Amino acid sequence: MDIQEISAILPHRYPFLLVDRILEIDPGKKIVGLKNVSVNEPFFQGHFPGRPIMPGVLIIESMAQVGGVLYKHAKGSEDKLVILLGIDKAKFRRPVCPGDQLRIEVSVLQERPPFCRLKGAAYVDGKLVAEAEMKAMLDPGESRK
Repeated sequence: MDIQEISAILPHRYPFLLVDRILEIDPGKKIVGLKNVSVNEPFFQGHFPGRPIMPGVLIIESMAQVGGVLYKHAKGSEDKLVILLGIDKAKFRRPVCPGDQLRIEVSVLQERPPFCRLKGAAYVDGKLVAEAEMKAMLDPGESRK
């Protein structure tokens, strides 16, 4: 999926859309996405001047967005929101800096509609930089379109 297809599924927009491409998707099971980390990201102005590092919470948010594409795509619910309910077992292993490309892999651990548990991992150059388990739900509310 390219950015136009992702934008049709996720409600996020610049500067908070944190996934650039979906490389592979196994509906209901696993997804792989990319986030290109640019020095022009607005968060680098303050995190940190002279030593830019991508905030860990935004790496987790990238994983959650990739997971949202997986869950919404599998359910055929592109017009619904996926709401993040919790984050467990989050670990940050290495800093992510401008010029890095995050390869984000998310898999379904458990599903009980409208809820799901996901496991996410982010890699730079094949090295694990962050991982977490996430709990989310498909918003039972009205359509967002």
